[in-house]
Amino acid sequence: SDKIEDELEMTTVCHRPEGLEQLEAQTNFTKRELQVLYRGFKNECPSGVVNEETFKQIYAQFFPHGDASMYAHYLFNAFDTAQNGSVKFEDFVMALSVLLRGTVHEKLRWTFNLYDINKDGYINKEEMMDIVKAIYDMMGKYTYPVLKEDAPRQHVEVFFQKMDKNKDGVVTLDEFIESCQE
Repeated sequence: SDKIEDELEMTTVCHRPEGLEQLEAQTNFTKRELQVLYRGFKNECPSGVVNEETFKQIYAQFFPHGDASMYAHYLFNAFDTAQNGSVKFEDFVMALSVLLRGTVHEKLRWTFNLYDINKDGYINKEEMMDIVKAIYDMMGKYTYPVLKEDAPRQHVEVFFQKMDKNKDGVVTLDEFIESCQE
């Protein structure tokens, strides 16, 4: 069985990132920071790519009292910019760069993309509802005083009243950025 495992390991497609110089130019990280991040990434994901299942397992460790799987699913899709079911080190680092060191505008654009589940350029109430429910599930029952069943819906209504400036039932990137900056 060792022989089979060795063969399996060799057939697993390993992904090596493009040059660190290129990533250094594209992100807000130094070469040294990129090396440290890469080491951690390879530690968690020896093949060099993360699939959604691995992503969910990693995320579940951070939220032991809740169910993080749905939120992790949406987050994974936001990291998976090529929409091919896997997140390479480059994808991971680009997102991290925006989230940790991006401008307010870049962070808001990234967050908008997370909420825009169907990637049509708008956030509708259903998408917002799905994300808010996923956040409530992830935080778990212990975080909030006992929640009323309609808490997520009320949350979404308040969001939409603030964000949907022209009251057309969807939130555009511009509306989202403007509202968040207020």
